[in-house]
Amino acid sequence: MTKEDVLQRVPPLRLPPVQDLAVGRTLVVIPTYNEAENIPLVVEMLTSLEIPSLEILIIDDNSPDGTALIVEALMQKNKRLHLIKREGKLGLGTAYVRGFKFALEKKFDFVMEMDADLSHDPRMIPHFLVAIKDADLVIGSRYMGEVANVVNWPLSRLILSKGASIYTRTITGMPIQDPTGGFKCFRKEVLQSLNLDEIRSGGYSFQIEMNFKTWCKGFRIKEIPIVFVDRTVGKSKMSRKIVYEAIRMVWVLKFKQLFGRL
Repeated sequence: MTKEDVLQRVPPLRLPPVQDLAVGRTLVVIPTYNEAENIPLVVEMLTSLEIPSLEILIIDDNSPDGTALIVEALMQKNKRLHLIKREGKLGLGTAYVRGFKFALEKKFDFVMEMDADLSHDPRMIPHFLVAIKDADLVIGSRYMGEVANVVNWPLSRLILSKGASIYTRTITGMPIQDPTGGFKCFRKEVLQSLNLDEIRSGGYSFQIEMNFKTWCKGFRIKEIPIVFVDRTVGKSKMSRKIVYEAIRMVWVLKFKQLFGRL
């Protein structure tokens, strides 16, 4: 897949001027497992944004396809690219927690989550950095308005995702249209306020847990519309286990809130 192929899949975007972005250092955290075909293009597109304060952290779970080796080669020419190699497939949630800790250790001001499969358009990042100026957490929402902004999803996947969003809002009371979305930006103060060692969920449930704890602490949450395009290269990480974990996590979080144990 080329950069041109990716750009043809989503509507054209008008990027805000760099001077309109929030002032501070930004780290984009990208977990990977078997993303050798996608990661060079993701890194290229992020670097081409020409945001000097933006850096990239890849957290690779010992991908058999050599994703980490590709990232190491890219690092020779890109000083804003970092890599953490883990010994095995330890899960999405723990990967993001490791990235959050790295960001806090290195004193980044804003920390972004993003998929490696180009479902999240890297060109949207400047829009997040505008929105974060008057928010503490910005979520890229697939479900703002009456139409779901998803491309190439089968109807069953759309129903599952949309249903999970309605279910989560109903049980938790969070006023978030897309509580399971994984394209988002945190201020460092949010991550500093959370006990990251207590966050062990993964997949959908990780996103729900992070959003819920942020909301319960009274931080400002804003959603901005994105177009989500299903991956065309590689294999989806979705599984029944991830879905069941999310169903259970919603109730766990709600009961913890009721009994003051969040």
